[in-house]
Amino acid sequence: MENTLKLLSDVLNPVTGKSLTEENRWVNTEAKESGELIVTYKRDGIPPKEKRLIEDKIIESLSGSYDPEKVLVKTISSEGTSNEPAQKPTAAHASLKVGHGVNGNKKRIPGVKKVIAVSSCKGGVGKSTVAVNLSLSLKALGNTVGMLDADIYGPSLPLLLNKKGAKPEATSNKKIKPLEAYGMKFISFGLFINDNDPVIWRGPMLGGVLNQFFFDTDWGELDYLIIDLPPGTGDTQLSLVQNTEVDGVVVVSTPQSVAIADTIKGLRMFQQVNIPIIGMVENMAYFSPEGKEEKYYIFGKDGVKNIAKELEVEFLGSIPLEMVMREGGDSGKPYMVDDSYKDNEGYRSYVDIAQKVAKINKEKGFLGKLFK
Repeated sequence: MENTLKLLSDVLNPVTGKSLTEENRWVNTEAKESGELIVTYKRDGIPPKEKRLIEDKIIESLSGSYDPEKVLVKTISSEGTSNEPAQKPTAAHASLKVGHGVNGNKKRIPGVKKVIAVSSCKGGVGKSTVAVNLSLSLKALGNTVGMLDADIYGPSLPLLLNKKGAKPEATSNKKIKPLEAYGMKFISFGLFINDNDPVIWRGPMLGGVLNQFFFDTDWGELDYLIIDLPPGTGDTQLSLVQNTEVDGVVVVSTPQSVAIADTIKGLRMFQQVNIPIIGMVENMAYFSPEGKEEKYYIFGKDGVKNIAKELEVEFLGSIPLEMVMREGGDSGKPYMVDDSYKDNEGYRSYVDIAQKVAKINKEKGFLGKLFK
């Protein structure tokens, strides 16, 4: 028992931060002839969620000396004894190494044919909603699609894809295993933190996490990896363009002048670092009440279309405001997974935009190789 308890000396009580050894919680460890090891500890004052964390740590601490499948954890408390074995984790949870990213030669993400960033220098233009529904539209065209949420400070994919509270696991070769939602793989920093936890990090730390998302995630084989970028032209964007081969950018804006003015700055940044602009999307272009033909141009009319022409950038299309788009985002059931909307203007717009993105990106890729 003494040797086993030494192995367990680093098991902490998440409630107090002290080790179970310090709190004198260990009751017994019993090795069976069958190879099983039974570990019993006092559970008083430890809620169910923290109990699971303790049991996972017990199994992890003993894994070097005992078969994890044969480690059983029991607890006793003032309410009695629990003889249920600890639930064995099917795989270890993935973890992030928080540190400074390293800038080096640009690399392609293994197994990914095309990397497309969805960007807007302006916040609040619906960029994440566009990224999700564009990804689903590309998938509907027969492509394998993944999504990477690069917004560390305000990750939104777990909510939009109905995966709040889910935790990524680690693969056998210690890579991050992305989650799946609606037939797409995705990863987000929101999967590694609690909903209300603020992220108070300096820029270089973001690069380290993003590099893990790019290169230490088991993406498998993808036709498209869509990167949902945060607003602005800061550290996240710089980490992306310095370390990753990006095939093109879709720029999103609403029609009003203040949004377009900021969006142009982001577009210019990508042009300066020689990343192709696939085109611009006008989101929240207008509102039509359900069942009526009237269009209300709440944020102005054709603002993005006009600036795209002025900048000699492809205009990919306009997406109207529809109540069901907002409802789908809030409920975690994206607009484009529901075929009942296929006759809506918004649905047709997404299909058209996805077809243009696939065509333009294919043509640019071919011409780039031809004239390289």
